[in-house]
Amino acid sequence: MSKQAFEGILLGLEEALAHTRGNATAAARVVRVAVKPADVKTARKKVGLSRDAFARAFGLSPATLRKWENGEREPTGAARVLLTIINREPEAALRAIR
Repeated sequence: MSKQAFEGILLGLEEALAHTRGNATAAARVVRVAVKPADVKTARKKVGLSRDAFARAFGLSPATLRKWENGEREPTGAARVLLTIINREPEAALRAIR
């Protein structure tokens, strides 16, 4: 099964669950964010940290961070959200962890 097919099924299930709970608009608030390798590097550079320092600060494995930046792997789940926040609001992300 392709990743796109899986995500479509997952979204459908989330919408069905929200509907059965009487809150059909809850699923509409789910946002899928694409994070490219360049975005990972940009996020790190926005906070001015080396790979090791960035990984330590945000609780990531340095090897995983390197693989994301090189395009060998893609961040998923909470990591994807974290990188989006760092990219959009780097100062807020740093304040939150200090």
